[in-house]
Amino acid sequence: MDLKELNYIVTIAEEGSISKAAERLYMAQSSLSQFLQLYENELGTHLFMRTSRGVRPTASGSIFIDHARQILLHYRRAQSELWDIEELDGGQIELGISTFRGTYILPKVLKKFHDKYPKIHVEITEKDSIYLEEMISEGLLDIALIALPGLRLKSQVDFLTRDEILIIARKGHAILDQVHREPDGRAWISLKEAAPYEFILGSPETILGMIARKEFAKLGIEPFARNTNITAPFAAAMARDGVALAFTYHSCLVPDENVEYLSVGKEGMYLDLNLAYPVGEYRSKATRALAQMLHEIYQ
Repeated sequence: MDLKELNYIVTIAEEGSISKAAERLYMAQSSLSQFLQLYENELGTHLFMRTSRGVRPTASGSIFIDHARQILLHYRRAQSELWDIEELDGGQIELGISTFRGTYILPKVLKKFHDKYPKIHVEITEKDSIYLEEMISEGLLDIALIALPGLRLKSQVDFLTRDEILIIARKGHAILDQVHREPDGRAWISLKEAAPYEFILGSPETILGMIARKEFAKLGIEPFARNTNITAPFAAAMARDGVALAFTYHSCLVPDENVEYLSVGKEGMYLDLNLAYPVGEYRSKATRALAQMLHEIYQ
């Protein structure tokens, strides 16, 4: 048993699929399947149950995977402390960010960080903020960009910036006839005024989908919504093409001369973007350097 093998097992568990895990590990699916079979034979028990949708841990597998994660976590912490001694001359950071926001925020940050610290690798985990909270709480990430207010995190968060939630409307959409326009060019509409129009709402398990539903619920309004379980980027793309209205973040705004982005209400609707860290965990110099760079760029 070595760390590479433990990483294989944890990756299979995280992906829920041998083929997806093999793709993430840059190895052939057949090789990973053979490894798992031999590994389970060596342990004398099945770690995963095969299903029509992939694999999921057995009861024994769940226990083993939890221990494997802890072993890998402790090893990474030890590496971080050693790399710190080398004054940021190497190392790895486990960074969590939502797929939607990461597409727009991360590239220039990572380019600048790599230019300054070329020997530090940033490993990225893409999940919605709700799931990133769980991973931070379990110590599986070194740092995560989280949209708050969240569900679980009460401490170990560092305010980065505010992000506005906007409504996407294709030019020519009837909603634009009701839009309020301020002298500074800002356009806004209340949720009550927008409610009669069709929306594409992302999953309620996402921060954006959850907030939109809560705001409609506060007004006692059931929105006219379809396609309620697609991703935020997909919903935004459909709205830009005029299928229906959708919500997006200012940080994820795609400039388009045929699209208007409307504030929600005269004052706008905002959430905080925060950097979150595992509670009580060691924070490496590399993690602190990445956090500092995010602050320099987005504050």
